[in-house]
Amino acid sequence: MALLELYTEYNRVWIPDAEHVWKSAEIMRDFLFGDNVLELLLEDGTEHYYPVEPSKPQLPPLRNPDILVGENDLTALSYLHEPAVLHNLKVRFVESKIIYTYCGIILVAVNPYKQLPIYGDAIIHAYSGQNMGDMDPHIFAVAEEAYKQMARNHKNQSIIVSGESGAGKTVSARYAMRYFAVVSKSGNKTRVEDKVLASNPVTEAIGNAKTIRNDNSSRFGKYTEISFDRKYRIIGANMRTYLLEKSRVVFQADNERNYHIFYQMCSCAQLPEFKDLRLLSADEFQYTCMGGEITIEGVDDKKDMEETRRTFSLLGLKEDFQSDVFKVLAAILHLGNVEIKSSGDDKSSVPPSDPHLEVFCELLGVSAGGLVRWLCHRRIVLVAETVVKSLPKHQAVNARDALAKQIYTHLFDCIVNRINTALQVPGKQHAFIGVLDIYGFETFDINSFEQFCINYANEKLQQQFNLHVFKLEQEEYMKEDIPWTLIDFYDNQPVIDLIEAKMGILDLLDEECLFPQGTDQSWLQKLYNYLDANPMFEKPRLSNEAFVIQHFADKVEYHCKGFLEKNRDALYEGLIDIMRASKFPFVATFFQEEEQHNQSIKVVKVRPARPGVKPANKQLRSSVGDKFCSSLSLLMETLNATTPHYVRCIKPNDEKLPFEYDSRRVVQQLRACGVLETIRISAQSYPSRWTYIEFYSRYSILMTHQEAGISDKKQTCKNVLQRLIQDSNQYKFGRTKIFFRAGQVAYLEKLRLDRLRGACITIQKHVRGWSQRRKYMRIRQAAIIIQQYIRGKRTIRKTVSATTLKQGWAALMIQRYWRGYRMRQIYQVVRIASITIQAFTRGWMARKRYKKMMEEQKALVLQKYARAWLVRRRFQTMRRLVINVQLSYRVQQLRKKIDEQNKENRGLMERLRSLASSHSQTTDRLQVLESHMEKSSKQKATLEAREKKVKEDAVLAIAQLQNEIGALTVENQNLEKKFEASAKEAKESFDQIKMNLLEEKENEARLRKIAENNIEMQRQDHNKEVETLKEEIKRLKEERVNLQRNIEEGGQVNADLQDQVIQLTKHVKTIPELRRDLSNMQNQKDNMDRKMKEQSEQARAKINEITRHLIGGVVEEEVLLGLSPHDSEKMYEVEDLLTAFDGMQKATRILENHQREQKENYETQVEGLKLKVDHLQNENSKLQNLFKEKSNINENIRQEVSRLSIENSILPELKLQVSELQRQKQELEVQIEEQNEELAEKTEEITNILQKKIQEESSQRRHFEEKAEALEEVKRDLQGKVEELQEETDHLKRQHMMESEAKSRLRQEASRLTAENMDFEEQLDHKDRIIKKLHNQIKSLEASHKAKQTSAPAIPKDYLGMLEYKREDEPRLIQNIILDLKPKGVVVSMMPDLPAYILFMCVRHADYLNDDGKLKSFMNATISAVKKVIMTHHKDFELLSFWLSNTYQLINCLKQYSGEEEFMKQNTPRQKKNCLQNFDLSEHRQILSDLAIHIYHRFITVMEKTLAPAIVPGMLEHESLQGISSMKPTGFRKRSNSIYEDSETYTIAFIIQKLSHFHSIMSQHGMEQGLIKQAIKQLFFLIGATTLNNLMLRKDMCSCRKGMQIRCNISYLEEWLKEKDLQSSNAIDTMMPLSQAAWLLQVNKSTDDDAKEITEKCTELNPVQIVKILNSYTPIDDFEKRVPSSFVRKVQSLLQDREGSTQLMLDTDYRFQVMFPFCSSSQALELLQVPSSLHLGFLTRI
Repeated sequence: MALLELYTEYNRVWIPDAEHVWKSAEIMRDFLFGDNVLELLLEDGTEHYYPVEPSKPQLPPLRNPDILVGENDLTALSYLHEPAVLHNLKVRFVESKIIYTYCGIILVAVNPYKQLPIYGDAIIHAYSGQNMGDMDPHIFAVAEEAYKQMARNHKNQSIIVSGESGAGKTVSARYAMRYFAVVSKSGNKTRVEDKVLASNPVTEAIGNAKTIRNDNSSRFGKYTEISFDRKYRIIGANMRTYLLEKSRVVFQADNERNYHIFYQMCSCAQLPEFKDLRLLSADEFQYTCMGGEITIEGVDDKKDMEETRRTFSLLGLKEDFQSDVFKVLAAILHLGNVEIKSSGDDKSSVPPSDPHLEVFCELLGVSAGGLVRWLCHRRIVLVAETVVKSLPKHQAVNARDALAKQIYTHLFDCIVNRINTALQVPGKQHAFIGVLDIYGFETFDINSFEQFCINYANEKLQQQFNLHVFKLEQEEYMKEDIPWTLIDFYDNQPVIDLIEAKMGILDLLDEECLFPQGTDQSWLQKLYNYLDANPMFEKPRLSNEAFVIQHFADKVEYHCKGFLEKNRDALYEGLIDIMRASKFPFVATFFQEEEQHNQSIKVVKVRPARPGVKPANKQLRSSVGDKFCSSLSLLMETLNATTPHYVRCIKPNDEKLPFEYDSRRVVQQLRACGVLETIRISAQSYPSRWTYIEFYSRYSILMTHQEAGISDKKQTCKNVLQRLIQDSNQYKFGRTKIFFRAGQVAYLEKLRLDRLRGACITIQKHVRGWSQRRKYMRIRQAAIIIQQYIRGKRTIRKTVSATTLKQGWAALMIQRYWRGYRMRQIYQVVRIASITIQAFTRGWMARKRYKKMMEEQKALVLQKYARAWLVRRRFQTMRRLVINVQLSYRVQQLRKKIDEQNKENRGLMERLRSLASSHSQTTDRLQVLESHMEKSSKQKATLEAREKKVKEDAVLAIAQLQNEIGALTVENQNLEKKFEASAKEAKESFDQIKMNLLEEKENEARLRKIAENNIEMQRQDHNKEVETLKEEIKRLKEERVNLQRNIEEGGQVNADLQDQVIQLTKHVKTIPELRRDLSNMQNQKDNMDRKMKEQSEQARAKINEITRHLIGGVVEEEVLLGLSPHDSEKMYEVEDLLTAFDGMQKATRILENHQREQKENYETQVEGLKLKVDHLQNENSKLQNLFKEKSNINENIRQEVSRLSIENSILPELKLQVSELQRQKQELEVQIEEQNEELAEKTEEITNILQKKIQEESSQRRHFEEKAEALEEVKRDLQGKVEELQEETDHLKRQHMMESEAKSRLRQEASRLTAENMDFEEQLDHKDRIIKKLHNQIKSLEASHKAKQTSAPAIPKDYLGMLEYKREDEPRLIQNIILDLKPKGVVVSMMPDLPAYILFMCVRHADYLNDDGKLKSFMNATISAVKKVIMTHHKDFELLSFWLSNTYQLINCLKQYSGEEEFMKQNTPRQKKNCLQNFDLSEHRQILSDLAIHIYHRFITVMEKTLAPAIVPGMLEHESLQGISSMKPTGFRKRSNSIYEDSETYTIAFIIQKLSHFHSIMSQHGMEQGLIKQAIKQLFFLIGATTLNNLMLRKDMCSCRKGMQIRCNISYLEEWLKEKDLQSSNAIDTMMPLSQAAWLLQVNKSTDDDAKEITEKCTELNPVQIVKILNSYTPIDDFEKRVPSSFVRKVQSLLQDREGSTQLMLDTDYRFQVMFPFCSSSQALELLQVPSSLHLGFLTRI
């Protein structure tokens, strides 16, 4: 679109104005080509006619739409020109009180002349890590961008701060360095960042002074390099200074001061340390009172002196050095007061008695006579002689001032060098960021050599800036694939050549300085002669002592007076020699260094535009201009090697008034600092750049329905633009952005506004039409009623008379009666009709009600049966699942028991083999024992005969026995002695046998290890089979789910089932093959049964033989036959084998009775009993061998059953599918129900058997006979389970789906049963040990009798809720329960707080033992281990949550069982009984509480770090309300290099998901609800504070629509709290400041009532925050209005009396005080069991 087409009615333009530079006006009529005038309406209502040349119209610049005004980046403006920039800065500075604005790559900083709360540490942390452009413009944003680019690109950076004196350069540079010091802590003890900041007060004291424009003006340029290591922490700094204003030491203009340090010293003249300096008041020294101003309003020089000395000390500059510095400074002041008098023509003198001269010489240690001589004389060296010439007074004064300037210059350089030394820290510099605080372009009424050098430096910087901007523009175009066209930009190389080229100004100045008779006037004449033709050089018309240079900013007129003297900077040799001979080493070093420097100066390798001037002899020194050129060239090389960042400081007014804006002064500085040049470069190409998403969101209102329907938004944007803007040269499509020429965005905004205005007009038209019609109808109806009334009255008046009244009265009476009659008739008819209707209606309603009741009754019946059917089906399904689980569990238990029995049998088998190897060795011993047994038999026969005889004699001679009882007692004692002797011999033989058995036990242990290895290999094979089975079960389960879904769909899948019938008929052919496999398996089973029968018969024969051999000589044959099984045909059954074993056990009991009788009667029977016991052990081994063979048979059967189950898994599946296809589902369900009932009965039976088994095993530990019976029952149960397993195998062939579900349930419960299985294994091992012990003790009948007495009462255990451990097991306990324990894995399957309970049960046992050392050791080890875990895994959220919960639970346990009344109120009687008895653990409770607080804060920190990156994008940036867009144009800073394209998108849903994850983890770990609420409250505070802080720093987010988005997001969080039942945590209250800020963005802000409402409702926001939001409020559309300044002031006045914080930002690091409320636990300690998965088998329950 052509630019002329934009000059239409209602558009606004800028026209020049003498007072305000530019003023706004509105176009009254469309401008057409050829018009000679543009009709305008000014803002004050007056009309203005702007003249225009018809042939080449030069129209005034257009004004941007209000929507674009006040943007953060000036490049976001559609029209880029001087008035737009000036107005945008004014709106932001005056109305919004915002001092920072971006202009492309420049940060424009306007000095507010007021302290603002935007530089705190909270602001620094808010900008840290943020992308540039995401936050409001700020010096911290520039510093963060430099720091981030240095870290990412590994390239040095520079921040160039420039501006006029008083614009705030020093403060901006100071804040930038402070930012680096805060965000990049060095982490060492040197605190180098503090030293970097401390260097600022020192350099400001010696280099800053008060000027008429600035109270703290930097009178030198400074470039500070801040060095960073590889971790990007500050390791040092280096400072370079440029062009110190030395003349200020000896001269100050009116209302100006000397350097601050002089006034600071004078204010402290009374201090003891300054007594020797003999200082006076500042108004008594010549060098400090010239300007007439010795104080600064609001500045305390004495306090500043204290700060200066403190920073000297902080930098490591000792008191001696400080004293030397103050001596030199005091000497300079005294030198200024040295009076030089004129003594004749061209002569001068100094009074020898001058007190100040004396003090000067005393302080600096110089000769007073020599100083007086060379102040008033000069030495001239000629060819043949040296002449001393007297100096006139003015030259002597100049010599004195030159000496003062030289001394101060050396002192300044010395201090800077010492500061640089102090800022150097050992370590290699990896990168640096330079901060350049340099003077801006200066132009005064009288401009001299200093202004010339300053403007020359700014010319060089401007050239570098132009090239950098040009380069960035080119890179942006190439990145977006936009054709690059050369942009014409201002090149100031001609001005630079004018100054520094050969025969340029500086070259001619140095040349003139070589001549002793050279003067300023002669040099000026050379300039006129040589440079008159240069277009950049002009001669003033009215002056012959000045010249004019056309700088990039403006023309500047320089007066030549003093140029040569300042360039020479001459000091006479006599004075230098005097100072060099000073007895004060500090000063003498200054001038010695100067001599060395002159002799060995190193030329900087730069390429200036002109060659350097070579001095003719050693007397010729390099000039000030030459030095400045060299240092400037070095500075430019440094800047060109870095990535620059620009800060342009603007002085808004000369009166230093806060937030006052002088447009003329501002525009002058904008022209001088290059901002307008940047705007001009941008405006020549495509200044406005929008992403496709931003364009689509903003201008979707201009799209047609067809365009909006296209899914490709990028193509839609192209179509819309091509339709709206016909000239394709006005825009370009890039890869990610659309580039617009100047004015096109404004045109699009105009079209958008027109569309919205048209829509508004249409809506208004219809609403107003409806309103007017409604109003018209009301008026019309009222008029008709009035007409009726008036017409009626008029008619009545015409017809009223006596006759008519009578007639009327009669008519009325007739009418009354007639109407009464008619009404009665009508009433009767209506009444009869009504009664009839009511009758029919009531009947219909009654029938309807009855029908409805019937329907409801039937529905209730149907519902009753349907619900009953559903409940039955659900119950049957659940019962089927339970039965399947029980079946699987039983199968697993049976398999495990079989495995255990096999393991036991294998051990016995190995033991038998070892015994067989030793059998040959014991054969001889058995023969000897047989011979002894024969002798014992003979003795037994003799004793039996003797016993019979004694009994007969006892019947006849009982009286004699009573008389002889004493003798028999003696005889009995003798017999007891003999018995003891024989018992002793038996004991010795028993010990020998015991030793042999121990050796056999060791052999058995070795063999057992070998067997365990084999078992492990088998177990691995079994695991592989289990994995295969799991995969098969998973596949079958998926198929089952699919089939169930097909069944539920019913008729919809019938067609699919028919297709499956066709496919499955092919598979039916495989059924015969499967049947053949089944028949083969049945044959194999029959073979196994036959083998089992043969082995059983063999076992029977061996058992009979053993039994006969054992008791053949003791009992009768009938008893022996009674102990043997009679039905030999059924011997192969397991039950018969057990019966045989029972007979074996009965024979053992008979043998024991017989042995007991022999013991009572005969002493010699003990030896025979030993022999029989040995024989019994051998025979037991043989019997165990038989059991081993039987176990092998059972194992083979089990493997065969398992194989059949796996191989037959396909057949039930096919049968199930065929049955479903044949519509036999109902029959199958009935069959499944019946079988489930059978399984339930079997499950109950097995459960009862297992319970009986557990009870019996507890009694078997103490009694051998009960143990044998329990073993017999276990064997019988095993046999019954094997039979059930065989029956269930056939059943599983028919019900494969049920088995699959059961197996899957079995795998799920595997982890739960692990602990129980390990307990059973431990019990069985313990049982085996008891059996062996009883076998060894069977020979000692007395010990057996005692064991019976102690173990007779079989009562259940009563646990005390303690865990016993040995002291040496303490490290293992801590390692397993704390250090190695993970929240995942093992912990998932157990009680969350189990570790805390286990630890407390161990504490209870130590308290029970009253073992102080053990208790302290355990508590210290526990606390140390928890600390170690937390320190090692300080970023693991789940582990922190787990141990926070357990630590809290341990504290509660220590309180609950402490015995204190306040904690025992809810304890049960048993819990009160379990309280600690001996120790007070309150100190340990306090330590644990401190540890829990530490864990809690670490836990909160981890959650905050996880959540922090998503808060601002989710709460502020993401648009959760669809259709409400807050998109606005963005500037260059949105294209910053800091922005990554592939960044993760965060939403409010992501935040809620994270919160849910945190809540679920805390809940899983059993964390107390109060702790969860406190953690959630802390997270909500972080969300609210971070969002509010970001809102405060982002003006683009302060809009009405964004307020709606924020309140919507807060409602989502509130809903989440309700869902998790966390409303009582008061978490939502922490977001009240954010909620009120969102409300403030939405509320009306115009009237007094609005202001009062804001002050009443925004109680959680302080006045600073409220004013900030009001000032930052940004309209999104033209229909919204900005907040007037008057309204903001009104709100401020209402908030004056409000107390509270004055901070802009909320402290996101604030932590609510954590509370650990006591919660009593109902958990009974005595019921807790320790899972085997924790590997705590060494713990014993007490």
